[in-house]
Amino acid sequence: MKLSAVFSSSCYSSAIAKNALQPPSLVTLPASAFLPPLSRKLSCRHGVSYNRLSFRGNSSFSSTAISSSKSDSQSQGSESFFRDTLRSMETVYLNRNPTAKSILELVSSIDDEQICYDHLAFRTFGVNGYGINSLASLFLDYGYTQKEELRFPAKKLKALWFSPPNSSSQDGGSGVNGPLPRVFISELLVDQLSPRAQEIIRKYTKKSGSGNKYAAFASALGSLTWEKPLYSEFQQLAGESEYAAWTLVNGYALNHVTISTHRLKSNLRNIKSLNEFIKKNGFKLNSDGGVLKVSPDGLLLQSSTVADSMPFSFSDGVVESVPCSYIEFAERLVLPQYKNLSESEIKESHRRDGFEVGNADKIFESTSKEQLTRRA
Repeated sequence: MKLSAVFSSSCYSSAIAKNALQPPSLVTLPASAFLPPLSRKLSCRHGVSYNRLSFRGNSSFSSTAISSSKSDSQSQGSESFFRDTLRSMETVYLNRNPTAKSILELVSSIDDEQICYDHLAFRTFGVNGYGINSLASLFLDYGYTQKEELRFPAKKLKALWFSPPNSSSQDGGSGVNGPLPRVFISELLVDQLSPRAQEIIRKYTKKSGSGNKYAAFASALGSLTWEKPLYSEFQQLAGESEYAAWTLVNGYALNHVTISTHRLKSNLRNIKSLNEFIKKNGFKLNSDGGVLKVSPDGLLLQSSTVADSMPFSFSDGVVESVPCSYIEFAERLVLPQYKNLSESEIKESHRRDGFEVGNADKIFESTSKEQLTRRA
């Protein structure tokens, strides 16, 4: 079985798919483009109704109908809208990042796999209201809970992660049609940068006006909320903070999705086996700190590919390749107190939760020039 899906609304599909394939820039869409696609049910062997996904061609994700114990139809409608938003973010991500699309399709082809996401990750500027809160509000409104803060002093970053509502833990469905993932949002501590770098970032966020209020829209449309920058300014930021340069040209676009390896059914559920499988199929993995990143407690194992690149048209007419996104893999091992549970009894709540600064610090390097230009 291949994951497959189509947009039910042709206007919505064509508008989003068209802009997902363009370099990050300001775009204008007709009002009808914001109408959600119609639901289309498919049966699932786990007894949960969901839509199959497609990672072929201009992948698009139609609305999903998820079996739920909720009796309030308005709540179900809210979840449907929320998932439609995530699907649009995912569509932009897949159309800009052929490596992620190919790997998702490749893994899903093994033993009829259904892919669950461990987390979605975003980058932001911590200035003028454009930081973590600009995106976090969407997830908090739809039942997510704020968890721990992580600090990355050398990179001048901080991050917060958010756990999904308990009602999202149902089995069945792939990608954003499956259990809702954790969310990891980082922000650049702009005040700690050089005066020139601060000036550039503040210039564009100021020109954006109230664009921070529409961060989720921008992510779902693949659009910047500020004007396209000058190439010289991109270079200036890249020399000081590659994170800053990435955010300047990608904005609120989904930075990466993460496959939850332990939820796979084949031997690929072991992250070491998955890493070997990915490399044998010709994909390059982030080697910073070693291909496999392991938390101090040994219970959180992570790896990632090197980011794809795409041409970007700067405001001064220069067209240059810039880093886009990548795909990550995470295996969460069972906590010591639950080691005696049988495999059939183990749930996600029995596994190591949260994130680890040391691991995440190395995963950030997936978009670095050093990794992108590495020969092997």
